[in-house]
Amino acid sequence: MTDTAVRPAPPQAPAEPRRRPPRRPGNIVVYAVLGALALVVIFPLVWMLLTSVKTDADAVRNPYALPDPASLEAYQTLLLSGQQPIFLWLWNSFAAATLQTVLILVTASMAAYALARLEFAGRNVVFGLIIATLLVPPVVFLIPNYLIVENFGWLDTVLAITVPGAASAFGVFFLRQFFLGVPVEIEEAARIDGAGEFRIFFQVALPLAKPALATLAVLSFLGNWNDFLWPVYVLLSPENMTLQPGLAMLQGAYRTHFGIVMAGAAIASIPVLVLFAFAQRQIVDSVAGAAVKG
Repeated sequence: MTDTAVRPAPPQAPAEPRRRPPRRPGNIVVYAVLGALALVVIFPLVWMLLTSVKTDADAVRNPYALPDPASLEAYQTLLLSGQQPIFLWLWNSFAAATLQTVLILVTASMAAYALARLEFAGRNVVFGLIIATLLVPPVVFLIPNYLIVENFGWLDTVLAITVPGAASAFGVFFLRQFFLGVPVEIEEAARIDGAGEFRIFFQVALPLAKPALATLAVLSFLGNWNDFLWPVYVLLSPENMTLQPGLAMLQGAYRTHFGIVMAGAAIASIPVLVLFAFAQRQIVDSVAGAAVKG
C-alpha cells in the first residue's frame, strides 16, 4: 500500500481590502448641519466658562475675547469669601430636586400602570383629563398652588417646592406609553404563577421600565433644579433658597459682576452634567426601545 503524497494547498491571493462606500452628498450635508447645531449648543457653555475666569473690566470691555490673563477671583469670591451661602443653595436644590423626583416616580408609575393595564369605568376619561392639563400654561397654577402651600404652612420650606409638582401629567403619559408597549403575556405568566397585581407591578413591570424610569428621573430632576419662578414666590429667607433664585441675587441693582454670575452658573451646571453622565445609557436605551416599538 503506497502512501499518497499530500499536496500543499495552492497559495491564495491576498484578500482585497474593503473599500468604504463613497460618502453621499446628502450625508455630508447632514453632518454639516449637525456640526453647526453642536457649535450653537456648545458656544454658550464655552462663553460662560471663559467669562467666569475674567475680571469685570475684561468681561465688559470685550465679552467674546479670551481671558488675558485668566483669573480665578470670581470662584474665590463665590466659594471662599462667605458672602453668599452658595453651598447651602446647592444642598437645598439637590434635596428639593431629589425629593420631587422620587415623588414623581412613585405617583407617575402607579398611575401610569393603572391606566395602561387595569380595566375600570372612565379610564379613558381620566387619562384625557390628565393629558388636558398639559395644555394649560404652568403660570395659571401659580396663585392656586401658592394659596394651598400657604394654608398648609409650607412657605419657606422644602415641601413648598417639591409637593405641588409631585403629580406629573407628563410622567403619567410617558410611563403609560411605555407600559402599553410591554407584552401582556409576561404579566399573564406571572399571574398564572399566583402573583397578585402589586407583586406584578413591583417585580415585573417596574424592572422592565428601568430605562423609562431613568429618563423620567433625569427630566424631573432637571425641571426642579432649573426652576426659578416658583421658588422666588415661596422661598423667603436667603438660607432656604435654591440655587437658581440665589444666583439671581448675585446681580446688583446698579452693577453686575459678570465673572461671579458666570462662575455661579458654571457651578450650577456641574451636578446636571454628572447626572447625565451616569444616566445617559438608560436614556439611550429608553429612546431606542421606543423607536423599536414604534
